[in-house]
Amino acid sequence: MNSMFRFLKSLFLLELFGGMRVTGRHFWRKKITLHYPEERAPVSPRFRALHAQRRYANGEERCIACKLCEVVCPAMAITIESAQREDGSRRTTRYEIDLTKCIFCGFCEESCPVDSIVETHVYEYHGESRDELLMTKEKLLAVGDKYEAQIAAARAQDAKYR
Repeated sequence: MNSMFRFLKSLFLLELFGGMRVTGRHFWRKKITLHYPEERAPVSPRFRALHAQRRYANGEERCIACKLCEVVCPAMAITIESAQREDGSRRTTRYEIDLTKCIFCGFCEESCPVDSIVETHVYEYHGESRDELLMTKEKLLAVGDKYEAQIAAARAQDAKYR
């Protein structure tokens, strides 16, 4: 009996007409497709993407080489080397984040006592080789300088909700 029913379904093309019914139902509805470069989907305030290092208002980098972000990183994507300056303070000589390892968890951002390393909302970046996805100190500071206004606005909005 079951094989006879399957034969009749295939003979009268019932699956095809069922699919055409679904297509016809959705054909006249409003489309939800975004045309990406011109239109962008809204991004959550908690979204984390490209890393950046911030500077103080006087232009000095914020990172004090405490290495908390390196320790807390579960993917071990951060490498820090530091040196002591003449005035006795520590600063980084090498700060690298390997974006091929990074899982964008945000632990580095949360552990930073001086709010030096942050994750921006910039998701439009790419690399054609592994070397391009190795974010050095200079690259991180350049991203921070470029998007400082956006980062500061996001920090102010976060402080409002805390």
